Amino acid sequence: MSLRIYCATALLSAVVQASDMPLTVGDVVTGASSHVRLTNTARQPVTAWSLAAISRTATGTHREVYTADGYLSEVTHGLPGSNPRLERLAPGESRELPLDPLPPGSTVEPIAAVLDDGTAIGEEETLNAIFAKRAKERDALKAVVDAFRDVLPAKHGTEALAALRERFAALVQRDDAVPCRAALAAVQTYQQKSDAAEIDRSLQQYASLVGREYELAARHATRRGA
Repeated sequence: MSLRIYCATALLSAVVQASDMPLTVGDVVTGASSHVRLTNTARQPVTAWSLAAISRTATGTHREVYTADGYLSEVTHGLPGSNPRLERLAPGESRELPLDPLPPGSTVEPIAAVLDDGTAIGEEETLNAIFAKRAKERDALKAVVDAFRDVLPAKHGTEALAALRERFAALVQRDDAVPCRAALAAVQTYQQKSDAAEIDRSLQQYASLVGREYELAARHATRRGA
């Protein structure tokens, strides 16, 4: 394939992707409090997206990529520590998103998007990174779910806490993934409780939450058509 034909093909691919992109960017504000308004134009939620902020420099241009993945917000919405700005974007929803300070004249454009049904549009490298992270998160959540399934039927109260703390500490040592660290932190917090029934109730509630997160991760870790 000649260079001219290759460039024409690459340009056509970029045009097709841009026309299919289910996101639009508007109200770009630069300066110390840079932000942008992102709108979902699709008929289903956008669960992950990447934006590229492009600024002029003395030697050319600088490109900064911002990626957010909110597929788990279907379960985590409203929980302490959750960030509404990073949750999935509903059809027709617009949301103001903060950016690092941008110089005047900077532009922002969507470069990747993942829809609720697993359809992925945009730059392949960025999309591959999103799904690789999801797969890692799925596996970590499964390890946490398996620990609860092994321990909770056989142990209760402080005995269950001790067994789970040991399991989660080993998981963190082997794979310092967010779900493993979060589970260990939760168990350590529950150690402050003294009532066995209250401990069991807290562990069951957390196990149920992680179970629902794992179900979502298992569904969203595979790209549609891959």
